[in-house]
Amino acid sequence: MSIDLNHTIVHATDRDVTAAFLTGLLGLPEARTYGPFRVVELANGVSLDVMTARGPVTPQHYAFLVSDAEFDAIHARIVARGLPWWADPFRREPGRVNHDDGGRGLYWPAPDDHNLEIITVPYGG
Repeated sequence: MSIDLNHTIVHATDRDVTAAFLTGLLGLPEARTYGPFRVVELANGVSLDVMTARGPVTPQHYAFLVSDAEFDAIHARIVARGLPWWADPFRREPGRVNHDDGGRGLYWPAPDDHNLEIITVPYGG
């Protein structure tokens, strides 16, 4: 079977702020504009299409599989910006990195309280 996720829409209070936050922290190229979206391109061909919401934004969870070097760089940018981070999605272990499945992972908030996650090993890996 060759079904791949192509894109998903990320609702935001301000699409430009959210797209810049994502690309800046993840070390990605600047998002391009396509219609009402700011398109954040990921390495595997999937894009996060950030759109300004017409009403309240429901926070979502977005997880990114990264290399060890990318993890270190993203973590450093989180620290440099003074953002909080946690080892768990429930935000009970502040300032810690988890080592689940033999890798590293952490969570941090994005604009509109979307819960972002980076992991170096897929779950169950």
